[in-house]
Amino acid sequence: MPDIVRVAFYVSPHQDDWQLFMNPSAFRDVRDEACRCVFIHMTAGDAGLGTGGGGRAHPLYLARDNGAETAIRFMADADNRAPAEPVRATPLLNGRPVRRVAYRNTVAYFLHLPDGDPEGTGYVATGFQSLQRLAAGEVPALTAIDGSATYRNWDDLCAAVHDLLVTETGSLPCDIHVPEQDPVMNPGDHADHRCSARLVREAAAGLTAGWWHHLGYAAASRSENLDRAGRDLKCAVYAVTVAGVLALGHPMSWHHYDNLYIGRDHWRREEPTRMADNRLSRARWPQ
Repeated sequence: MPDIVRVAFYVSPHQDDWQLFMNPSAFRDVRDEACRCVFIHMTAGDAGLGTGGGGRAHPLYLARDNGAETAIRFMADADNRAPAEPVRATPLLNGRPVRRVAYRNTVAYFLHLPDGDPEGTGYVATGFQSLQRLAAGEVPALTAIDGSATYRNWDDLCAAVHDLLVTETGSLPCDIHVPEQDPVMNPGDHADHRCSARLVREAAAGLTAGWWHHLGYAAASRSENLDRAGRDLKCAVYAVTVAGVLALGHPMSWHHYDNLYIGRDHWRREEPTRMADNRLSRARWPQ
């Protein structure tokens, strides 16, 4: 494998968002063996079930994790490479343990924060916790649904994500792919999408990064813009994601999303920018 010369981050509020809204960009980065491709899955995508399975044998969030991991391995092995063994670890980010899975030139993080529902109000089973409510100061803390970590406030969570970005980037140039925050360009998007983009934007303070802002639900109203090759790449990755979720006994829609998003990947590019500290004080970050 060649030396890594750049890093690409894909910020995925739920475990199927990068496949639907940031592909085939992700596939092309993974196929570049000189790129470390880092997928940050912010929430558990539990749809209010917490660690429950909704009557099925496995928890929904683990099924969705499996879908994302299966899709990442598929991309990494797509050029006729023999499968390798994933390297699983639980590093500390700002003192909080976070699940990390490395595979070839890819890394996947799973923070397992509570799904906030489309409006950001949260769900009963997870104490109405959400990224949006944490940002607004409406909840005293945010706890991963598996109890693995608790973040005292928005800045505390930002500091953990900052650690992640710095650890994976080192001194390499990086690009960060996030959901589009502009409500005029991307109306009606999921609250977790908007808040994840804001979180990483603030957590990137001090880093120089190129930014890719991808449309979410609003992409469905745009024209199809992928050529046949791009559509095939995106379609294949999403199909593997669905198979990974189904393998743990949970249903997942194919035709609904195929009609809305598979032929589309709308984004805008922001040239490399050194991010200001925003709300964060560097003195509060761990040394």
